[in-house]
Amino acid sequence: MFNHETPGGLILPTRRKFLQQVGQGFGSLALAALLNEQTSAATAVNPLLPKTPVFAPRAKAVIWLFMTGAPSHMDTFDYKPELQKRSGQVLPGSDPKTGFFTTSGKLLKSPFGWQQHGQSGTWVSDILPHMARHVDDMTFIHSCYVKGNNHAPASIELMCGTNIPGRPSAGAWVTYGLGTENQNLPAFVVMHDRKPRGDDQIWSAGFLPKTYQAMALDARRKEAIDNVLRAKDETDEQQRSALEMLREVNGAHAQARPAQADLSARINSFELAYRMQTAAPEALDFQSESDATRKLYGVGEKNTDTFGRQCLIARRLVERGVRYIQIFAGRGTGGDGSVDDVPWDGHDNIETNHRSCAAATDQPAAALLADLKARGLLDSTLVVWGGEFGRTSDSQGSRGRDHNPHAFTIWMAGGGTRGGGFHYGATDEFGYKAVENRVHVNDLHATILHLLGLDHEKLTYRFNGRDFRLTDVGGHVLRDIIA
Repeated sequence: MFNHETPGGLILPTRRKFLQQVGQGFGSLALAALLNEQTSAATAVNPLLPKTPVFAPRAKAVIWLFMTGAPSHMDTFDYKPELQKRSGQVLPGSDPKTGFFTTSGKLLKSPFGWQQHGQSGTWVSDILPHMARHVDDMTFIHSCYVKGNNHAPASIELMCGTNIPGRPSAGAWVTYGLGTENQNLPAFVVMHDRKPRGDDQIWSAGFLPKTYQAMALDARRKEAIDNVLRAKDETDEQQRSALEMLREVNGAHAQARPAQADLSARINSFELAYRMQTAAPEALDFQSESDATRKLYGVGEKNTDTFGRQCLIARRLVERGVRYIQIFAGRGTGGDGSVDDVPWDGHDNIETNHRSCAAATDQPAAALLADLKARGLLDSTLVVWGGEFGRTSDSQGSRGRDHNPHAFTIWMAGGGTRGGGFHYGATDEFGYKAVENRVHVNDLHATILHLLGLDHEKLTYRFNGRDFRLTDVGGHVLRDIIA
């Protein structure tokens, strides 16, 4: 009953007390293990359950406005007076093979007028009058660069952190890391008109379980969702019974083969589709919005209807807890006046092309910022705007610009970014190359994950014996742009 003292003065516990203390220790370990198993089991049953961020997030959601085809930074947000003055002169250090085709080596000035806007005095091209009103909510990153010089590889690089096919996209990584707040809607939504170059790979879940894949909405089908509506002659009770039977059969199969994650993902997708039958149509039905709101976004207007509809739906999805939304701008006009399948791709005539693309996207993008701000959502929603690369300062032909992976501008707004029309990084005096605080896509992704409360170095997934991450072996958080 009492402790024993050894000849050396060491106090030893009695056998009963020793067993009691050890038993309590093992009990604590067992309880911790049990709780961990329950948490793991719950995650296994539903991997989209909300997960706790590593640290307090500044943003709860991301809306990425992807300007497919790559807008020219020197014709939108990166004003270059020297380019205007010396148009037609030889570009120092030009490389005619910088882009995908061949350039002239002669400087091409912007065909657009420029003005300063907001308290920040930010220069904006006159083709973007709506976004110009919101420059004081934006943070401009002028020194972005990628490795790929053509649309598909550069788009995959910008979305997946590398242009190696088969890697998960940023949206899939975020879904894997944080789950979703709304179990009746997908956590990751993509909207597009024509599919961009790179197709589904741009928003792929890659080697992550397919649970984390995006739901893609095609604007040409008016946001119809495949395989969501039940058959007309099937009741809710009948469908629920079929799903329960399917779950039992698939569950037994999955239990015997725990390594087959795709089967569990498929089971979850059936369940999500069932829950979406009520939630998704309501979320996508912008007809309930006021006439003033639809007019703000340009819904119903010839130029802005598609992108306006998508931006309005994005706001509605954010309100309902959707975590990650990407909109791929899909309308533009080529140099010959025809509709271009790669908008913002001004090879032949930068003026005609960029005026057309700006007319389709400027008002809806600005409306999204204004609407989010008015509803108190901008502080918790990170909005990102930009394309897959920039365009050359020297001309392709006489009036166009080729691809330029060495410099482009992306702006961010809300979601914990600095705002105030803050400008980070810089290109040279002609906009040809990023020269100050150069920013690779790994840095962009590291920063976005940080704003969402995730550590880009710790968000990993083991595949083929190696731990992978979105930022691969690079990436630095751009702390200067964080509020």
